[in-house]
Amino acid sequence: MKKFLRFSSLVFILFFYPLSNAQEQRLPEVVVTATRTAQTVDDSLASVTVITREDIDNSQALTVPDLLRGVPGLDVTTSGGLGKSASVFLRGTESDHVLVLMDGVKVGSATLGTAAFQHLPLAQIERIEIVRGPRSSLYGSEAIGGVIQIFTRQGKGKKPSITFSGGYGADNTYQVTGGVLGSTKTSWYNLSAGYLQTDGFNDCRGSESGGCFTIEPDDDGYDNTSYSVRLGHRFGESLSLEAFALRTEGHSEYDSSFDNEADILQQVIGFKADYAVSDSWLMNLNVGQSLDETDNFGNNAPNSFFNTTRTTGSFQSNFLFSNENTLTIGYDYQKDEVESSTAYTVDSLDNQGIFAQYQTQYGQADLIVGLRQDDNDQFGKHTTGNVGLGYALSPKTRFVLSYGTAFKAPSFNELYFPNFGNPNLVPEESESIEMSFMGTQPLYKWSLNTYYTKVDKLIATNFDAATGNYFADNINNAKITGIDGALNWRKGGWEFNTTFSWLKPEDGTTGNLLPRRAEKSLMLELAEKRGPARLGLSWLTQSHRYDDTANTQRLGSYGILNATSEYNFNKHWALRIRVENALDEEYETARFYNTSGRFWFVSLHYQH
Repeated sequence: MKKFLRFSSLVFILFFYPLSNAQEQRLPEVVVTATRTAQTVDDSLASVTVITREDIDNSQALTVPDLLRGVPGLDVTTSGGLGKSASVFLRGTESDHVLVLMDGVKVGSATLGTAAFQHLPLAQIERIEIVRGPRSSLYGSEAIGGVIQIFTRQGKGKKPSITFSGGYGADNTYQVTGGVLGSTKTSWYNLSAGYLQTDGFNDCRGSESGGCFTIEPDDDGYDNTSYSVRLGHRFGESLSLEAFALRTEGHSEYDSSFDNEADILQQVIGFKADYAVSDSWLMNLNVGQSLDETDNFGNNAPNSFFNTTRTTGSFQSNFLFSNENTLTIGYDYQKDEVESSTAYTVDSLDNQGIFAQYQTQYGQADLIVGLRQDDNDQFGKHTTGNVGLGYALSPKTRFVLSYGTAFKAPSFNELYFPNFGNPNLVPEESESIEMSFMGTQPLYKWSLNTYYTKVDKLIATNFDAATGNYFADNINNAKITGIDGALNWRKGGWEFNTTFSWLKPEDGTTGNLLPRRAEKSLMLELAEKRGPARLGLSWLTQSHRYDDTANTQRLGSYGILNATSEYNFNKHWALRIRVENALDEEYETARFYNTSGRFWFVSLHYQH
């Protein structure tokens, strides 16, 4: 807590006053994830990052994990190249402490407890909203570190827009995407498809004592075929209906002492309805289902499979008492089911949640209060809450103080996996406090956030001397102190962005750092658009991290330089070139697992 107060004092000294008197103004982004209601980023009392379609195109990233690198407070580790396992750590919490939504539908593996970011087709994503900090009072389990919501492409414009792209790069990597999207006065539509293939490189450098626990010096390839559709229609002024679906199928090769190939399937389908009962009463219904399926084979090993189905539904009402007062009440339902070659003693769990949130404004102050209760088949009832207070220090500068509790329900593997699962587990619990300063000027905007999170009843591996078996148990706790921030500046054709993160994710018992989190991260990005051309450079550097809880396996610090260029021949055709890790830096984010060296990719894009 003392560290938290020292950070807060530093924030106040550095950022109380604005830095510019320029007069240009940019429209703020509208977000819905932070409160489950629409509001601008500038009005939000949460720490929010929005990645737009323009940002995705400018980055020229091929995968979602590559795109997320450099987001303040977020760390990504990978176990190899394209399509290989990727873990996302938000503000130093565990990788399964991040709630992932796609168009409002909760996604992820019910057995692992995490989402497979590496398989999501970036070309079919419109925007990503990242909310840092606890949000269990709105969404229930998993939102200890925060929420990441991914929105698929949505039709815009009065005429159909046809898009196509094709590219080729290092490691015999090629990608083809295409789609048609548009809208009429009352309808909108999007149909998209894509294919990505790579020969890859040797993902694991080989060891009998760690990593993949084998030595297989071969290239590990990957391919992915994806489809998405989104259709919507507005009936009069009160009712709108929308249906959407995304499906991605692929094949991945990897190194393992058991099996070394897998067929994967990720699918999300959903339906939502918005109905305005009156000017002051809005209702929303959102139902969906997500699939996470993996078939493992190879190395003459018998086939094993883990298929999980998650069915969700939510009903929400927003009551607008005035422009400054909004009451939100809602109900969520979730059912997780497992079908596997491994016999689980329980293969289905239900969860129901009710929540309420109140937002109001008094002069220069904003207040938000939320409360939620979840009722789960396994552990019963659990209550979480949050409160946030914002105050305008000046017309362009704001201060926010917030507090929230959150929890993470155990996964099926932690509860019921044979000879490991423990049905007596209780949810992991957290408390977080955050102090933020943010400002918006005509040419730039900035934010600086300090936070402290304590997580109790962390699930870790314990040993039973009587049986000689390892099993999951609520034996750990963690204390995380951190600071993160961002500065975004634009003028004319120039753009400069920087983000940074510093955190101390400590094991509450030993004082050691939690594994695979870098304490310090810095991203610098400079780009210029002049006429039909755009050039960009980005530098991401991270400090060392440890691969184990004992902090004996140190992974070194590193810096990566990426370069992008784009040339628009006319309003329809564009050529893009990306060079990743231009200096060919050798580094690891997970011990024994290789990362890509210098990688180049050239693509041609068409839009009509």
